Amino acid sequence: MTAVATDEAGDGTRALILALLALACGHMLSTLLRTIPAVSLDLMAADFRIEPQALASLTSVYPFAFAAAQIPVGAAMDRFGVRPVSLSLLVGTVVGAIVSGFATGPESFAAGQVLLGVATSGMLMCPMTLAAKQLSAARFGLWSGAILSIGNIGMLLSSSPLAFVVDHYGWRAGFWISAVAGVAVAFAVFALVPNQPAEHKDDSSPLSQMIEVLRLGFSRPLRGLIALALVSLATSLVLRGLWGGPWLMQVKGLTRVEAGNQLGAFTIAMIIGPLLIGMIDRKVGRRRELVAGAHLTGALLLALMALGAPNYAVSLLLGVPVMPPQYDLVLFVLIGLATSAQPLLFGMSRQLVDAQVAGKALAAINLAFFLGVALMQSTTGAVAALAGLPAVLLFMAAALLLGSLIFLAYTRSV
Repeated sequence: MTAVATDEAGDGTRALILALLALACGHMLSTLLRTIPAVSLDLMAADFRIEPQALASLTSVYPFAFAAAQIPVGAAMDRFGVRPVSLSLLVGTVVGAIVSGFATGPESFAAGQVLLGVATSGMLMCPMTLAAKQLSAARFGLWSGAILSIGNIGMLLSSSPLAFVVDHYGWRAGFWISAVAGVAVAFAVFALVPNQPAEHKDDSSPLSQMIEVLRLGFSRPLRGLIALALVSLATSLVLRGLWGGPWLMQVKGLTRVEAGNQLGAFTIAMIIGPLLIGMIDRKVGRRRELVAGAHLTGALLLALMALGAPNYAVSLLLGVPVMPPQYDLVLFVLIGLATSAQPLLFGMSRQLVDAQVAGKALAAINLAFFLGVALMQSTTGAVAALAGLPAVLLFMAAALLLGSLIFLAYTRSV
């Protein structure tokens, strides 16, 4: 290879990295926007003159809109390319953030949440699709972890920094700042992401392309991946965003700040984990076994956490009234690391389909991820009401176990 060719290859690699980072910042913004209501629910409910529980139910329109939009966005990615789709979604994100920030009641807020759910639905798929089409399967496994890690930084931004903003400037400021950030990310995408036409451009109708996303999701090659995707991300996000705090405060007796610190450690593990898993995957090269082993470990850790509750097996075995909070801290960190094998499902889908339908396959996986979150959130609410918080953790452990077993059954040839 000549020096000129080497320099051109190096410039191409740097350009791709910058493009992926710009798109990954969109995913980070999506993660931040998804969690703003959780930080400021009481203030928003007071402004809208409704009960916090009613507003919490209303926020579920976001994940359902997010999941529903996966199909058309995935089809558009293959039809038009990453750059125009990502810029359109970022414009929608800015509009949705502004509408949410200026909401005067539950109806206008719900409209803003639907806009945000649709607009942010492709923020993870955009960098994933670009990486899938530009990188080898091995490098894609590493980069998919990096993209998810960058996105999870949004969870850190939505904790103490966002709480400071809400305390000092009100809940609306969180959405307005997000709108400004959306404009900045759009400029970065415009400047750094190449305007490449979609490879093997599909001229079929949008409806037929959407049907193809569903067909791919139900196809035998992806069936095991879809089964695990339905419970994988749902377990970590629902534990982090819904039940982790009540578990630590109600069962373990921690204050809100102490519980927040533990969940902060959980979040850091979720940021570091995908990078570590990606490096292990690249070094070991046994992706199927790594994915299954990590999720089975996560199921075991969740069960151990549940069994540390008062009068449950671990506490009784060790002769203590309840396992101490330090026990949960260790388990939270380990669960965050174990469930970080999620991005490898994107890598496996990349191996199982042709390049021209990579966007649709990624959309099918992403649809399963976030549909699973919505379903897990509503299902565990019923479990908690019927049987309590330990049963919620055991239910999620059982879901991970079942998803892992189905994954293993359908991926024997991978």
